[in-house]
Amino acid sequence: MVHRGAFCLETCARPNILALQPYRCARDDYKDDGTNILLDANENAYGPSLGLQSEKPNGLIDSSKLNIDLLGLNRYPDPHQAELKQHLCNFRNRHNHTTKDLTPENLFVGVGSDEIIDAVLRCFCTPGQDKILTCPPTYGMYAVSAQVNDVEIVRVPLDAAGGFQLQPEAINAALSSDPLIKLVYITSPGNPTANLISKSDIQKILEHPTWNGVVVLDEAYIDFSPDGASLAEWVAEWTNLIVMQTLSKAFGLAGIRLGAAFTSPEVAHLLNNLKAPYNISSPTSAIAIAALQPENLAVMKSNREKILKQRLRMLKELPQISRIGRFLGGTDSNFLLVEILDKPRIYGGRPSNESAMALYAALAETKGVVVRFRGKELGCEGCLRMTVGTADEVTRLLAETRSILDDMKSDYKQSDRCDEKSEKESEEDANGVIA
Repeated sequence: MVHRGAFCLETCARPNILALQPYRCARDDYKDDGTNILLDANENAYGPSLGLQSEKPNGLIDSSKLNIDLLGLNRYPDPHQAELKQHLCNFRNRHNHTTKDLTPENLFVGVGSDEIIDAVLRCFCTPGQDKILTCPPTYGMYAVSAQVNDVEIVRVPLDAAGGFQLQPEAINAALSSDPLIKLVYITSPGNPTANLISKSDIQKILEHPTWNGVVVLDEAYIDFSPDGASLAEWVAEWTNLIVMQTLSKAFGLAGIRLGAAFTSPEVAHLLNNLKAPYNISSPTSAIAIAALQPENLAVMKSNREKILKQRLRMLKELPQISRIGRFLGGTDSNFLLVEILDKPRIYGGRPSNESAMALYAALAETKGVVVRFRGKELGCEGCLRMTVGTADEVTRLLAETRSILDDMKSDYKQSDRCDEKSEKESEEDANGVIA
């Protein structure tokens, strides 16, 4: 018998947590079991940006090159991570946007960007009172963290007809009319839109004459963009700018969960004050520092060039497949947002969520190739988001996509798993994954 006493979960827990939709991530649906080609979470398919390959014929990884003190794991890690922060500053001090240098005082490091998103909300927003502003279509964790922290969301969409750029005038109008908006979250390159946001549009928001708030610029995919695109060092010029980055994408280190927030010393001080004392583990710190060494930065850049080459290949070869429509957004990331049409272009095909879901399901469940459905996002009707993989993975993606779309009939039914649900429910499930 389970003893409850006077405890009632429904009245004891916070109402906003009871109403919270379960967090769904890419690996909830399709596992990394060695058989699937995973092009759904924008991971780096070429692996960690670490020069670990041995010269042994069996190709085993030589982890001894990593300076991880295993015997020191009985001790808590460095709570300040000054060495790691300095390496991050060295990497981002390019003097493209300022003559000033970033220092460790400009940094907060967290367990992935997700900890930073949450920390910024807790730092600046009073639960049940303040608000944040987002620009859909955008990364889903902003909304999840806002709901956890009982913070309302104001949405000013990107301009879908104008290449998914910001609408700074509309954003500034919202900020002028509602002083409770404390944060503006902007993703550049966008997710799922893959396009850089104009620096001048961001500056228009920073220059708002009366708004007392912070611009949070999420640059998770910035290293797939043209050199000099990152605005991390620009925080030296703006007290109320935070630029978030991660080692999960171009560095291929999603498994270590490390995010960085570049900002003014004043804001960084607050974020560092509210974090857990030992939030970054010793192995995470050691691997991140290793990744930022010159020899491993060379590995990262080499892998990035391979990804950019395959991105160009997808841009060239996907449109040669019947029922592939336009690429929406931009080409500044390691993924593409691709329209799937209800019939071939020559017969006037239009973007179709039904066709996109059918292709998504058939790829995953019959071909072992997993992409991401994004057709329910604003301005993304009929769209799949496809991560750029290795040369072999892209070859497989192209071949299987062509095969399925060539065979697909107008009355194509989804797999047995999806037949159990209505079309709307299947689309909502597929689109609800946060990645």
